[in-house]
Amino acid sequence: MLSIQRKLRTLKYFNSEHFSLNSDDDVRNIICWIENQKIRYYSVQDRGILQKEPWKTNITSYFKQLKCPYSFEKYQNAALDWLLNYAVRLEYTDQKSNIKENLSKLQLVEEDCAPLNVNSVQFKNGVNVLRDFLRIPPYHDYLEVLKACRILIERRLGPDAIIPEGDKISMGISEVGFDLSETNLNEAAKALRLLHVEELRVLQTQINEAIVAAQSQTADPKTDASLGKVGRG
Repeated sequence: MLSIQRKLRTLKYFNSEHFSLNSDDDVRNIICWIENQKIRYYSVQDRGILQKEPWKTNITSYFKQLKCPYSFEKYQNAALDWLLNYAVRLEYTDQKSNIKENLSKLQLVEEDCAPLNVNSVQFKNGVNVLRDFLRIPPYHDYLEVLKACRILIERRLGPDAIIPEGDKISMGISEVGFDLSETNLNEAAKALRLLHVEELRVLQTQINEAIVAAQSQTADPKTDASLGKVGRG
């Protein structure tokens, strides 16, 4: 099914995404469209027979005339797939000259594939622009400057540089404990105090971790449940 859909898209069939192999109408419409638009084995006047009853008999005869190796009556899906392959092959033959012409336009000239000249003025100017943007001090070796730019970009834009957003605290509900008689000064004092409190929290966490680490080294093994046994054994 997916293979048939892909070939129908290649042929630009208007209903390639919604047709069903279990629908006689869909199968008949596909065959008639391919004959009308791609193969054109019958004359315009004779193509209508593919839609007339008994249409399966008429289409079976059509496949035989095309010398399809599969019987449409017995192997409908295989016959349809063969017809699509035939249509794609004809489509390529019709557009072969256009395809070659487009490919020739895409061929690169030798200058496009030339190696980068690190001593050229263009290269040095480009490195200087990037260095100035990243505020990196100048250096005589432009390759080293470029490496420094890469390292700085990776550090600033890499996944490790993303800092998780902390809890948001409303400044309006925070009290500084004193009044500086100016709103802006009071807000700045609140921000400094909150930052100081956050630093104290981090310090307390580090102290707690140090205490736990020390206890794990000095604990009495007779009462250390993590050993899973009593005494030194």
